[in-house]
Amino acid sequence: MALKIEIAETKVILFNLLICVIIFYAMYYVVLCVCFTAFRLQMLDGLAPFDFKTNPSWINPNYLVLLASLEITYFMSGLLFVWVVEEWVWDYAITVTVIHIIITTAVRSEFPLALHWWAALGSGLISMICVGQSLAYYLFKDNFIYPVLDYF
Repeated sequence: MALKIEIAETKVILFNLLICVIIFYAMYYVVLCVCFTAFRLQMLDGLAPFDFKTNPSWINPNYLVLLASLEITYFMSGLLFVWVVEEWVWDYAITVTVIHIIITTAVRSEFPLALHWWAALGSGLISMICVGQSLAYYLFKDNFIYPVLDYF
């Protein structure tokens, strides 16, 4: 027997994905501006969200701004995704991250191989999923979707 779960229409899923991508990048640039101001850096690069070549050093303020803005963006986006996709935060978080990797590769014309960038991206993704799913469960626990596994 097949698993019987209602799946939203493709248009709704793509619209929600578009909203999540817009939320992610809008949040990224807002947090980036706040971090640049807080660290009193003089020049904000418009391509900073796609920078994986900055030298990773705890004394490099550019690296600290990029790292802090990435982690804060992922954390806050996890909270905001709940209002758009309810309990499907994990799915949209992974998809937005894959889209971010694709855009980063396209913008920089090379695939990111920097281990520090992947570590920051992975920890941000985990925090986005954990925070978003926890909030979704708390807000929608009476309406949470559990798959019906009676037919297995």
